[in-house]
Amino acid sequence: MSVSPDRSPHVSAAEGSSVKPPRHVAFIMDGNGRWATARGLPRTEGHRHGLETLRRVIRHAGKRGIDVITIYSFSSENWSRPETEVSFLMGLLRRFVQRDLSELHEANVRIRIIGSRDDLEPGIAALLQEAEDLTRNNTGLNLVVAFNYGARVEIVRAAKALAQKVLSGEMRPEDITETAFSGALDTGGLPDPDLIIRTSGEMRLSNFLLWQAAYSEFYFCDKHWPDFDEAAFDEALTCFGNRQRRYGGLDAKAL
Repeated sequence: MSVSPDRSPHVSAAEGSSVKPPRHVAFIMDGNGRWATARGLPRTEGHRHGLETLRRVIRHAGKRGIDVITIYSFSSENWSRPETEVSFLMGLLRRFVQRDLSELHEANVRIRIIGSRDDLEPGIAALLQEAEDLTRNNTGLNLVVAFNYGARVEIVRAAKALAQKVLSGEMRPEDITETAFSGALDTGGLPDPDLIIRTSGEMRLSNFLLWQAAYSEFYFCDKHWPDFDEAAFDEALTCFGNRQRRYGGLDAKAL
């Protein structure tokens, strides 16, 4: 199945709409296991079908004029899952890179990995590096993959990096601004997510993009991730387009 995003010239959030789409959409892809269990299937089948959903989402994001997609693919807490499930997920990652990386590269998609690389199995670390290196100079859709990622660890890591710069004399304590801190995060240089979508009916961030989500809009969908299709994506984009983002200020109508 093709994963190439169709970079259509229009920027409508949904077919027939003139609403400007969000620049950056982040996904908490929840419910693969529950989707499988409800069908009497092993949890691994849910993850397999979830990968097909991801391919559809990447294509559809390109059609809708979205610049950045971030996916919460594997959290730092997910290592506590059963060994067989973790092993399957690592195998799925390998197959995704082997099957889809060249096609994403040809489609001008740039892949960026966020999360800790420390203590990763060498083969997995090499795959992640390969994906970044191959697509580094691409200028199309940015696909940000949060792997072995936890937002609290990310924030601590950024604080340590800035503290080290102060100790070395590269910067002063008063130079540590919100902008400087944002730049020290794994997502440095990327826009904050405009919209965060979580599937499967759960309503929490689960240690995902805690700093970056300060002014994000949230959309919670009852569908499990394998059932999240183009129509559900468009519904989320339409909902986003109908909201007024005030960033702590007042709606113009209230002035």
